[in-house]
Amino acid sequence: MSITNKIAELRDKRDKARLGGGEKRIESQHSKGKLTARERIEKLVDKDSFEEFDMFIAHRCRDFGMDKINIPGDGVVTGCGTIDGRIVYIFAQDFTVMGGSLSKTHAEKICKIMEMAVKVGAPVIGLNDSGGARVQEGVDALAGYADIFLRNVMSSGVIPQISAIMGPCAGGAVYSPAVTDFVIMNKQSSYMFVTGPKVVKTVLNEDISTEELGGPMIHASKSGVAHFVTEDEEETILLIRKLISYLPSNNLEDPPFISTTDPIDRRCEELNEIIPDNPNKPYDILDVIHSIVDEGEFLEVARNFAQNIVVGFARMNGQSIGVVANQPKVLAGVLDIKASTKAARFIRFCDAFNIPLVVLEDVPGFLPGSHQEHNGIILHGAKLLYAFAEATVPKITIIIRKAYGGAYCVMNSRHMRADMVYSWPSGEIAVMGPKGAVEIVFRKEAKNSEDPQQFLTEKEQEYKDKFANPYRAAEKGYIDDIIEPAATRFRIIRALEMLATKKDINPPRKHGNIPL
Repeated sequence: MSITNKIAELRDKRDKARLGGGEKRIESQHSKGKLTARERIEKLVDKDSFEEFDMFIAHRCRDFGMDKINIPGDGVVTGCGTIDGRIVYIFAQDFTVMGGSLSKTHAEKICKIMEMAVKVGAPVIGLNDSGGARVQEGVDALAGYADIFLRNVMSSGVIPQISAIMGPCAGGAVYSPAVTDFVIMNKQSSYMFVTGPKVVKTVLNEDISTEELGGPMIHASKSGVAHFVTEDEEETILLIRKLISYLPSNNLEDPPFISTTDPIDRRCEELNEIIPDNPNKPYDILDVIHSIVDEGEFLEVARNFAQNIVVGFARMNGQSIGVVANQPKVLAGVLDIKASTKAARFIRFCDAFNIPLVVLEDVPGFLPGSHQEHNGIILHGAKLLYAFAEATVPKITIIIRKAYGGAYCVMNSRHMRADMVYSWPSGEIAVMGPKGAVEIVFRKEAKNSEDPQQFLTEKEQEYKDKFANPYRAAEKGYIDDIIEPAATRFRIIRALEMLATKKDINPPRKHGNIPL
């Protein structure tokens, strides 16, 4: 055969491989509003930047008629491309090939690009769309999943890992996305669960739909598995590109710098009026965040889960930062089990990837009650404490209003190695709120007074004058400065510039034992 014929043969084989499960199955995929694996990749990466690996790989199973089925690529497209000129590694499961089911060779393709990504120091993006393990392969398919899980764990904190759920993700398959840093689901075609509705019905006699059991809003609002929910695949792809723009390629690099025309010294005059005179009245912390960050742009993470705390990415003077903020308009901004877990995981991600932390604090304490205690608020609150204390990136805290009790300690106080702690004049740093404090301290005196209520009211005002302000903490050096709210953006940026070369280390150890 001449070289011309060989080249023609190669081109023919490539064309067939690119068709995956064939035109009929591609049409079926499109009829469900879903893109094919290669279409997704093409939209995700920079134009003409994708290099595909292992296009001709074939499965090795010979049981149950599998010897008669051989589709090149084996149900997953893998390779590397660029997003805004930066290298990323990608795998996209191809539902047109045996429902995207995972075989041993399918898993080997995924493991290969994960190993390459760690060596190169580049993010891994997984586009999941699979019916699960390939039943015909038995334990080989399970071994393939375990091989992927191991590489997910070994890559954690070394390179960013992003999982987009583009279709079904069930059974053991769910644990790979769960180990990755961010999970994105879309309302059009995503669902995740360990056991499906039929098994639930058989075992528990519980009737439940796929959507109610493992749909995107369930995982975004109740379980916390999904960090982002999009309307459709197109929005998912745009979101991945945006998320990547805030992140470094690996743990040895700094996040990308994006130049801005937003002035460093821009005053945020609206912040001088944002705090209500009544300390029990709420306001929206998102208004504060949007006011101080570059161009008002904030990418909120897990916005539907534990809404009493807000976390997400922004930039200040072009530098990526992670924001952690109490939300006074939801449960008064208290810390509970879900909020503690949500914030702790986000903090540890930022610390692993050299993203400075900016904390906006307005917290009246931890949520009381038997439900919280019985479900482990002590352990879960300790996760947040642990994450802040362990983090070595630049850490800046702004006390906006309340900073009460143990929650003051936990929310990146000076005692948790915060680098800079500022307070607005409205800051209140105390063991608890004035009313509760005087009822404890002056309980006996109140009983013996002529007018107990009047006595407690007077003592409450006295307590407010002494402690419901930031000056006592400033006197002791726990707060570095009391700042005008309008100057918050400028002061944070100046602090970030000062801390740019910060070096901090933790004691040598294999790893700490975070209270899980």
